[in-house]
Amino acid sequence: MNRENHINNTLPVAREGFPFIFIGIVIFVIVACLGWTILTIMAGILTLFVIYFFRDPERHPSSEKNAVITPADGRILEIRPLAGKDNPLGRPVIKVSIFMSIFNVHVNRIPIGGTVSDISYHPGKFLSADLDKASEQNENNRVTLQTPDSREILIIQIAGLIARRIVCWMNKGDTVITGQRFGLIRFGSRLEVFLPANSRMVVQVRQKVKAGETIIGYLT
Repeated sequence: MNRENHINNTLPVAREGFPFIFIGIVIFVIVACLGWTILTIMAGILTLFVIYFFRDPERHPSSEKNAVITPADGRILEIRPLAGKDNPLGRPVIKVSIFMSIFNVHVNRIPIGGTVSDISYHPGKFLSADLDKASEQNENNRVTLQTPDSREILIIQIAGLIARRIVCWMNKGDTVITGQRFGLIRFGSRLEVFLPANSRMVVQVRQKVKAGETIIGYLT
């Protein structure tokens, strides 16, 4: 399927979910035709949940200058500074970790406009995404953004215990805008953002955030 259809999706459901929804509907119709009431109810509930999981509501990002928007729905797990030797960018940064449960919207969005300077996939484990060690050991996909004023922001999509597929619709060299869809992780996961060390943070640990809308900080 054309990646532009994913990025500019105008449907209430992410296109990545279509195959799963179709399978659910087929199973529902088959068991209903066979007269298996309990299985029909279970298949119907499962199909509705899949539709709910892959929902893709419109979001309206802030136009404030230098505002960084959360790239994922969920709950802030951690906000902490890291020295250069302790992070993938190799310089002092602020790390923000966001946990997405199976009940959150799982479409990921660009936190601030710029250019995709690098994308790299790293195989790994599938530990529960709310564990600290999942950040280092789990399968992940890394997207590095460069802002127009040459500052770097790193986004890491991290698979979880249930999530077994990371999807990224970006290519190296793409120009992106704040709030633009860039990927999705199936069925519960974690996302991390690495901001310049002098960024001004405005969110707190345990705070709930919405991708493409909640401001997590400002570049200064």
